[in-house]
Amino acid sequence: EDGTLTIATGEPAYPPYVIDDKPESGEGLEGAVAMGVAAQMGFDASKVTWVRTTFEEAIQPGPKKFDFNIQQYSITPERAQVVSFSDPYYTSSQAILGFADSAAASAKSAADLKDLKLGASAGTTSLDFISEQIQPTSDAFVFNDNAGAKQALETKQIDAVVADVPTALYMTTEIEGTTVFGQFPAVDGQGDQFGMLFEKGSSLVPCVNEALQALKDDGTLDQLEQQWLSDTVNVPVLQ
Repeated sequence: EDGTLTIATGEPAYPPYVIDDKPESGEGLEGAVAMGVAAQMGFDASKVTWVRTTFEEAIQPGPKKFDFNIQQYSITPERAQVVSFSDPYYTSSQAILGFADSAAASAKSAADLKDLKLGASAGTTSLDFISEQIQPTSDAFVFNDNAGAKQALETKQIDAVVADVPTALYMTTEIEGTTVFGQFPAVDGQGDQFGMLFEKGSSLVPCVNEALQALKDDGTLDQLEQQWLSDTVNVPVLQ
Protein backbone atom coordinates (compact mmCIF):
# COMPACT_ATOMS: atom_id res chain seq x y z
CA GLU A 1 0.00 0.00 0.00
CA ASP A 2 1.13 3.55 -0.70
CA GLY A 3 2.79 5.10 2.31
CA THR A 4 3.18 1.76 4.08
CA LEU A 5 6.14 -0.60 4.16
CA THR A 6 4.89 -4.21 4.24
CA ILE A 7 7.42 -6.65 5.67
CA ALA A 8 6.95 -10.42 5.86
CA THR A 9 8.45 -13.01 8.16
CA GLY A 10 7.73 -16.60 9.19
CA GLU A 11 4.76 -18.06 11.06
CA PRO A 12 5.89 -18.41 13.74
CA ALA A 13 9.12 -16.39 13.83
CA TYR A 14 11.76 -17.66 16.23
CA PRO A 15 14.48 -16.22 18.47
CA PRO A 16 17.14 -15.04 18.14
CA TYR A 17 15.77 -13.51 14.93
CA VAL A 18 12.42 -12.39 16.37
CA ILE A 19 11.57 -12.34 20.08
CA ASP A 20 8.20 -13.63 21.35
CA ASP A 21 6.98 -13.95 17.73
CA LYS A 22 6.45 -10.17 17.65
CA PRO A 23 8.54 -8.68 14.81
CA GLU A 24 6.81 -5.33 15.24
CA SER A 25 8.65 -4.96 18.57
CA GLY A 26 11.95 -4.60 16.72
CA GLU A 27 13.53 -7.17 19.05
CA GLY A 28 15.69 -10.01 17.74
CA LEU A 29 18.22 -9.67 14.93
CA GLU A 30 15.78 -9.67 12.02
CA GLY A 31 13.09 -7.65 13.78
CA ALA A 32 15.69 -5.01 14.64
CA VAL A 33 17.31 -5.00 11.19
CA ALA A 34 13.94 -4.71 9.43
CA MET A 35 12.76 -1.86 11.63
CA GLY A 36 16.14 -0.16 11.29
CA VAL A 37 15.90 -0.36 7.49
CA ALA A 38 12.34 0.97 7.64
CA ALA A 39 13.46 3.95 9.72
CA GLN A 40 16.29 4.71 7.32
CA MET A 41 13.75 4.70 4.48
CA GLY A 42 11.53 7.18 6.33
CA PHE A 43 8.90 4.79 7.71
CA ASP A 44 8.20 5.04 11.41
CA ALA A 45 6.73 2.04 13.24
CA SER A 46 3.15 3.18 12.58
CA LYS A 47 3.81 2.97 8.83
CA VAL A 48 5.18 -0.59 8.93
CA THR A 49 2.82 -3.55 8.44
CA TRP A 50 3.94 -7.10 9.17
CA VAL A 51 2.52 -10.14 7.35
CA ARG A 52 3.38 -13.83 7.56
CA THR A 53 4.41 -16.41 4.96
CA THR A 54 5.89 -19.87 5.00
CA PHE A 55 9.55 -20.14 4.04
CA GLU A 56 8.77 -22.10 0.87
CA GLU A 57 5.88 -19.87 -0.22
CA ALA A 58 7.99 -16.75 -0.43
CA ILE A 59 10.76 -18.21 -2.58
CA GLN A 60 8.35 -19.29 -5.31
CA PRO A 61 8.20 -17.15 -8.48
CA GLY A 62 5.40 -14.66 -8.96
CA PRO A 63 3.80 -11.62 -7.31
CA LYS A 64 4.32 -11.10 -3.57
CA LYS A 65 2.03 -9.78 -0.85
CA PHE A 66 4.95 -7.99 0.80
CA ASP A 67 7.60 -5.40 -0.04
CA PHE A 68 10.32 -7.63 1.37
CA ASN A 69 10.54 -10.82 3.42
CA ILE A 70 13.11 -11.44 6.15
CA GLN A 71 13.40 -14.98 7.57
CA GLN A 72 16.94 -16.29 7.15
CA TYR A 73 16.90 -16.46 3.37
CA SER A 74 20.32 -17.46 2.14
CA ILE A 75 21.28 -15.72 -1.09
CA THR A 76 21.79 -18.42 -3.73
CA PRO A 77 22.08 -18.28 -7.55
CA GLU A 78 19.14 -20.67 -7.91
CA ARG A 79 16.79 -18.52 -5.82
CA ALA A 80 18.03 -15.34 -7.50
CA GLN A 81 16.59 -16.62 -10.78
CA VAL A 82 13.03 -16.17 -9.47
CA VAL A 83 13.31 -13.60 -6.65
CA SER A 84 15.55 -10.63 -5.88
CA PHE A 85 17.69 -10.15 -2.78
CA SER A 86 19.12 -7.25 -0.85
CA ASP A 87 22.77 -7.13 0.09
CA PRO A 88 23.50 -9.52 2.99
CA TYR A 89 22.70 -8.37 6.52
CA TYR A 90 24.26 -11.38 8.26
CA THR A 91 26.63 -14.24 7.43
CA SER A 92 26.29 -17.56 9.27
CA SER A 93 27.80 -21.04 9.22
CA GLN A 94 25.91 -24.33 9.38
CA ALA A 95 25.88 -26.19 12.70
CA ILE A 96 24.82 -29.57 14.05
CA LEU A 97 22.95 -30.14 17.29
CA GLY A 98 21.45 -33.00 19.25
CA PHE A 99 21.37 -34.77 22.58
CA ALA A 100 24.55 -35.48 24.50
CA ASP A 101 24.18 -39.23 23.93
CA SER A 102 23.75 -38.82 20.18
CA ALA A 103 26.22 -40.56 17.87
CA ALA A 104 26.79 -37.09 16.40
CA ALA A 105 28.21 -35.79 19.68
CA SER A 106 31.68 -37.20 19.03
CA ALA A 107 31.86 -36.09 15.40
CA LYS A 108 34.99 -34.23 14.40
CA SER A 109 34.16 -33.85 10.73
CA ALA A 110 31.34 -34.15 8.20
CA ALA A 111 32.59 -37.66 7.37
CA ASP A 112 31.72 -38.79 10.90
CA LEU A 113 28.05 -37.94 10.25
CA LYS A 114 27.48 -39.90 7.04
CA ASP A 115 25.77 -42.89 8.65
CA LEU A 116 23.48 -40.90 10.95
CA LYS A 117 19.85 -39.85 10.63
CA LEU A 118 20.03 -36.11 9.99
CA GLY A 119 17.19 -33.61 9.62
CA ALA A 120 16.65 -30.07 8.37
CA SER A 121 13.84 -27.74 7.30
CA ALA A 122 12.58 -27.87 3.71
CA GLY A 123 13.92 -25.32 1.26
CA THR A 124 16.86 -24.30 3.45
CA THR A 125 20.56 -24.25 2.70
CA SER A 126 20.91 -26.47 5.78
CA LEU A 127 19.17 -29.22 3.83
CA ASP A 128 21.42 -28.53 0.84
CA PHE A 129 24.44 -28.71 3.14
CA ILE A 130 23.46 -32.21 4.28
CA SER A 131 23.11 -33.56 0.75
CA GLU A 132 26.03 -31.70 -0.82
CA GLN A 133 28.64 -31.50 1.93
CA ILE A 134 27.88 -34.29 4.41
CA GLN A 135 26.50 -36.65 1.72
CA PRO A 136 24.89 -39.13 4.14
CA THR A 137 24.35 -42.77 3.21
CA SER A 138 20.58 -42.32 3.67
CA ASP A 139 18.36 -39.39 2.68
CA ALA A 140 17.97 -36.54 5.15
CA PHE A 141 14.70 -36.18 7.05
CA VAL A 142 12.89 -33.10 5.70
CA PHE A 143 10.53 -31.01 7.84
CA ASN A 144 8.16 -28.19 6.98
CA ASP A 145 9.80 -25.89 9.53
CA ASN A 146 12.08 -25.78 12.56
CA ALA A 147 9.22 -26.83 14.82
CA GLY A 148 8.97 -30.12 12.92
CA ALA A 149 12.71 -30.71 13.18
CA LYS A 150 12.61 -29.89 16.89
CA GLN A 151 9.82 -32.41 17.52
CA ALA A 152 11.64 -35.15 15.58
CA LEU A 153 14.78 -34.56 17.61
CA GLU A 154 12.86 -34.58 20.90
CA THR A 155 11.24 -37.92 20.05
CA LYS A 156 14.57 -39.39 18.88
CA GLN A 157 13.34 -39.96 15.32
CA ILE A 158 16.61 -38.45 14.15
CA ASP A 159 20.14 -38.31 15.54
CA ALA A 160 20.78 -34.63 14.91
CA VAL A 161 19.54 -31.46 13.23
CA VAL A 162 21.51 -29.24 10.86
CA ALA A 163 20.66 -25.52 11.04
CA ASP A 164 22.37 -22.15 10.85
CA VAL A 165 24.33 -21.41 14.02
CA PRO A 166 21.91 -18.94 15.70
CA THR A 167 18.92 -21.19 15.04
CA ALA A 168 20.82 -24.21 16.36
CA LEU A 169 21.69 -22.34 19.54
CA TYR A 170 18.09 -21.31 20.04
CA MET A 171 16.83 -24.86 19.56
CA THR A 172 19.12 -26.09 22.33
CA THR A 173 17.43 -23.68 24.73
CA GLU A 174 14.08 -25.22 23.76
CA ILE A 175 15.09 -28.88 24.13
CA GLU A 176 16.60 -29.79 27.48
CA GLY A 177 19.73 -31.93 27.23
CA THR A 178 20.74 -30.83 23.73
CA THR A 179 23.81 -28.95 22.66
CA VAL A 180 25.42 -27.58 19.51
CA PHE A 181 28.25 -30.00 18.76
CA GLY A 182 29.98 -27.68 16.33
CA GLN A 183 29.80 -25.52 13.24
CA PHE A 184 31.24 -26.18 9.82
CA PRO A 185 33.75 -23.85 8.17
CA ALA A 186 32.36 -21.77 5.34
CA VAL A 187 32.65 -23.42 1.93
CA ASP A 188 35.11 -21.65 -0.40
CA GLY A 189 35.64 -19.00 2.25
CA GLN A 190 32.04 -17.81 2.09
CA GLY A 191 29.48 -18.17 4.85
CA ASP A 192 25.74 -18.50 4.47
CA GLN A 193 24.72 -14.94 3.58
CA PHE A 194 21.21 -13.88 4.59
CA GLY A 195 19.42 -11.29 2.47
CA MET A 196 15.99 -9.74 2.41
CA LEU A 197 13.81 -11.29 -0.30
CA PHE A 198 11.79 -9.33 -2.89
CA GLU A 199 9.57 -9.98 -5.87
CA LYS A 200 11.88 -10.43 -8.87
CA GLY A 201 13.01 -7.06 -10.22
CA SER A 202 11.53 -5.01 -7.36
CA SER A 203 12.44 -1.33 -7.58
CA LEU A 204 12.75 -1.28 -3.77
CA VAL A 205 15.98 -3.32 -3.75
CA PRO A 206 18.38 -0.35 -4.24
CA CYS A 207 16.44 1.69 -1.66
CA VAL A 208 16.74 -1.09 0.92
CA ASN A 209 20.42 -1.60 0.07
CA GLU A 210 21.07 2.10 0.65
CA ALA A 211 19.33 1.90 4.03
CA LEU A 212 21.22 -1.28 4.92
CA GLN A 213 24.53 0.34 3.99
CA ALA A 214 23.77 3.23 6.32
CA LEU A 215 23.23 0.75 9.18
CA LYS A 216 26.55 -0.88 8.34
CA ASP A 217 28.41 2.42 8.11
CA ASP A 218 27.24 3.72 11.49
CA GLY A 219 27.98 0.42 13.25
CA THR A 220 24.34 -0.48 13.92
CA LEU A 221 24.52 -3.88 12.23
CA ASP A 222 27.57 -4.89 14.23
CA GLN A 223 25.86 -3.79 17.44
CA LEU A 224 22.72 -5.78 16.64
CA GLU A 225 24.72 -8.90 15.82
CA GLN A 226 26.57 -8.60 19.12
CA GLN A 227 23.35 -7.99 21.02
CA TRP A 228 21.33 -10.87 19.63
CA LEU A 229 23.90 -13.40 18.40
CA SER A 230 26.91 -13.02 20.68
CA ASP A 231 26.88 -16.71 21.71
CA THR A 232 27.79 -17.83 18.20
CA VAL A 233 31.47 -17.13 18.76
CA ASN A 234 31.66 -19.99 21.30
CA VAL A 235 30.68 -22.81 18.92
CA PRO A 236 33.63 -25.09 18.00
CA VAL A 237 34.53 -25.58 14.34
CA LEU A 238 34.28 -29.02 12.69
CA GLN A 239 36.14 -30.11 9.58
